Amino acid sequence: MRSQGFSVRMRGSARAIPRVGAVGFGECRSRIPDVASSDQKIEEHRMTVDFEPLMRHALSLAANGPSVGVNPQVGAVLVGDDGSVVAEGWHRGVGTPHAEVDALSKLPLNPVTGSPDARGLTAVVSLEPCNHTGHTGPCSVALVDSGVSRVVYAVDDPGEHSGGGSERLRAAGVAVVAGVLADEASEAMRVWLTATRERRPFVSVKWASSLDGRAAAADGSSKWITGAAARQRVHEQREQSDAIIVGTGTVIADDPSLTARGDAGEFMPHQPIPVVVGEREISAAARIFAHPQPPILTGSRDLPAILRVLFERGIRHVFVEGGPTLASAFIAAGLVDEYLVYLAPALLGGGRVAVGDIGVTTIGDAVRLTIDRVESLGEDLLVIARPVSSHTVSADPVHADSVHREK
Repeated sequence: MRSQGFSVRMRGSARAIPRVGAVGFGECRSRIPDVASSDQKIEEHRMTVDFEPLMRHALSLAANGPSVGVNPQVGAVLVGDDGSVVAEGWHRGVGTPHAEVDALSKLPLNPVTGSPDARGLTAVVSLEPCNHTGHTGPCSVALVDSGVSRVVYAVDDPGEHSGGGSERLRAAGVAVVAGVLADEASEAMRVWLTATRERRPFVSVKWASSLDGRAAAADGSSKWITGAAARQRVHEQREQSDAIIVGTGTVIADDPSLTARGDAGEFMPHQPIPVVVGEREISAAARIFAHPQPPILTGSRDLPAILRVLFERGIRHVFVEGGPTLASAFIAAGLVDEYLVYLAPALLGGGRVAVGDIGVTTIGDAVRLTIDRVESLGEDLLVIARPVSSHTVSADPVHADSVHREK
């Protein structure tokens, strides 16, 4: 196994979040009292002011930011004591100001401190303000320096180094209200939160099959099981991912380009990094070497180790499109966070199933899923589901060399 020795053809980089509806602020007419940072007073304050419309607006702002990359989509709103919006902002990607700092930058400066003057304002942020210095400084410090009176946020930052901003704010005497619309914010940031908590990329596994669960006909032909609308949807999902994973068998047998393309065949703005699982040699003439992003050749079949290394490289969302063997290996290892199942109204019969052995020998061991939604794409359906709970059959390295995919 060479999990740490991935080879990269040099160059280059890693969700889409449903946009939350815009909001009116008529519900926020209550005046916001001065609040000490004690838990009792914060709880009283929570009961006095409805922050939910403002938090929904922060979430809608967050959706303006990039859905791929190492950082989450975050929005921030600065409001006065009458609930009116004074400034707002969102994060535009690595190296740019975080949402809170973006909003603060629109305020006049305090003539004494030289910092943005947020005295008396409340900051409503979709994620706990960060507490570390990376490409930019800690947002918790920027908020304290601005003189903000209180900070309201939805979800705790689970980052090993970035979390803890709320404690710093409280220590500086800033009132903090946590957990406003936590469920909605967690769903909006599901990809980033999962990756950060698990220390591996969020894994979406895609396959296309007939209604009887076949990925190909008896002769191996699969172009095309689904129609044009479904295939274009796949390209959109590729673009919303940091990386696309296939096995060496797919590269050798199908020679895919693994790009994200529009209706007219043009490259979409973001291209996922091709990642190849397996130990077999790949021809230097393979089309993946013409990809806009340099491919990562893992030289390994150890999926957990591969995901760890991809996370260390800044990849937070992977799109697995490698065919039955690779899909089954991810499922058996309990590594799938999202299932993207394309169903065509056709019957193929035979043994070329979309999912192979996943270690389930009895009905009680079935991998149970929750269906999030179903999309109609021409004559085809896209079923989007997530696991009910973690399911791991084997942690052994998987054999993903002989993997094929529909496209």
